Amino acid sequence: MSSSAGALAPVMTPVAFIRKWKTASLTERQTAQEHFIDLCALFGHPTPTEEDPKGQFFAFEKGANKVAGGRGFADVWKKGHFAWEYKRKNGNLDDALLQLVRYAPALQSPPLQVVCDIERFRIHTAWTNTVPVTYEIALDDLAEPASREILRNVFYDPEKLKPAKTRAALTAEAADKFSTIALRLQGCGTPDEIAHFVNQLVFCFFAQSVRLLPDGLFTKLLRRSAQNPERAKGYLSKLFEAMEGGGEFDLTEIAWFNGGLFDGSRALSLDDGDIGLLIAADSLDWSLIDPTIFGTLFERFLDPDKRAQIGAHYTDPDKIMKLVDPVILRPLRAEWEVAKQQIAELLSGERTPPMRKKPHRRMTQIEAAEEVRSQFLERLRNLRILDPACGSGNFLYLALQGVKDIENRANLECEILGLSLNCHWSVQKSFAE
Repeated sequence: MSSSAGALAPVMTPVAFIRKWKTASLTERQTAQEHFIDLCALFGHPTPTEEDPKGQFFAFEKGANKVAGGRGFADVWKKGHFAWEYKRKNGNLDDALLQLVRYAPALQSPPLQVVCDIERFRIHTAWTNTVPVTYEIALDDLAEPASREILRNVFYDPEKLKPAKTRAALTAEAADKFSTIALRLQGCGTPDEIAHFVNQLVFCFFAQSVRLLPDGLFTKLLRRSAQNPERAKGYLSKLFEAMEGGGEFDLTEIAWFNGGLFDGSRALSLDDGDIGLLIAADSLDWSLIDPTIFGTLFERFLDPDKRAQIGAHYTDPDKIMKLVDPVILRPLRAEWEVAKQQIAELLSGERTPPMRKKPHRRMTQIEAAEEVRSQFLERLRNLRILDPACGSGNFLYLALQGVKDIENRANLECEILGLSLNCHWSVQKSFAE
């Protein structure tokens, strides 16, 4: 039975659904599947068992078929639509979302991530290269047609919930803002000093967005600087000094930021116009801006003739991935599929484990499977990638990000197969220009 071939007639009204679940006070496990089945009835949609008896594209407890047992990675999953996680009433929906985010690759990266505690629905969009949107619906809201239409689209037509704005567009907007700042800074330092200073500012926006700089500290600094532009250089230099080695700034403990960006490099002078542009840039959601902007900005700022073209010349990740994916990532994914098959055969007993050299004995099934995993992860860790163009570095960044995604996928799929979670292997930046 297929939902696209014809929906089932609703057998539950919104009023009946709200009344039933308003008074429910059961545990997460006691409520999850019945609640979802009632939603299917509310929207005239087949249940997972009705639409997909084999659980291949629509299932409860997706990922539960682990050799070592245990509950699934998502309470409900529909391929190409959503992953759905339940919590008890008034439960922590942020924790539920983190679980879905972690297991998204193992769930084929569904475009919607839904978390629910019976009285609240949160629908998070997760399309690649889009600015995420969150829809929040309370149980009582289901009495309203507009709220029901959002949930109906989760079941039938996720594309209607896809955000229009892309991360590439947001990143290009940020690059354009900083092109104006760079033009204003001409004459305040050498091209290298200007490029370095602007990237320090950009990094501070990123650091604040992920709370490496706490309590909106950078925003407060900019607003204070707007009141006293002549002190902005001193404020920023003191912050950069604290970030260089770790320390205290404005009664706030600052972590140590390694990597050389703040090593001995201090701020340039800013006027009220420069600070106004920075405050405008602060209004962007920097957690959603692609980090490849760093390389683009640095490369363009070194050439004064190109500073006005920063936004126009920003190369979005999709274009770079047209080279990175077939040349680097696709072969590595193929290698992983071979390794995964070997692990599955070892754990199922279809493949005989090899002998150990010291001590001389045959490996157990688990030991042999873990050895295959370790060899593949070691292969990723020792990977060397050359970027002969020596440009902005975006090629290397996206290559590293892709390899890290493969590493994450390998660990998750090993967990599905029954191996314990591997926390000791991590691909490092071992690439070179």
